[in-house]
Amino acid sequence: MLNPLTPDASAPARDRILLTAQQLFYRQGIRATGVDKVIAEAGVTKVTFYRHFPAKNALVVAFLQQRHDRWIAAFRAALAQHDSLIDALPATLLSWFREEDFRGCAFINTAAEPGESLAEASALIRQHKQAMAAAIAEKLPAGEQALLMPCVLLVEGAIVQVQIGEAAEAVTQALRAALMRLLQRRA
Repeated sequence: MLNPLTPDASAPARDRILLTAQQLFYRQGIRATGVDKVIAEAGVTKVTFYRHFPAKNALVVAFLQQRHDRWIAAFRAALAQHDSLIDALPATLLSWFREEDFRGCAFINTAAEPGESLAEASALIRQHKQAMAAAIAEKLPAGEQALLMPCVLLVEGAIVQVQIGEAAEAVTQALRAALMRLLQRRA
């Protein structure tokens, strides 16, 4: 669903910093990734870094915004390839779970790290989850919007289960079965 970003040495410094942060924050976590590591791997000076991002928090917010834009576009596009939610959600998530660098949801991970210490990040996390829910809502059968929250909870649970090591195929099969029971019960 999300193709890995690779920093290009000829790209503008801001882009290299942000792409490097994308990789490091997602792979290692925000707290575990210091500004010096981002600077070194992006191949920029401290002056250049701080010209574009006056503080690590500004970089975290930019990381989340870029991640959201890319992820939600890919999520919507993948969902659109299927007619029903029962087919769309498991297929979309399985594709994402199979990505070599899958490490769970960057927004769940971020929420678990700095907590409420970065209010802008918390706002972006809420916006991201609302956008994900809206994309799911668009795939729900007419008149079934009451099922949105259970569907979102199933998705969030599936993400965490795969992140902690459960087999992606088994999790998405269970998700599909749960969606079928949920939607058929209401029919």
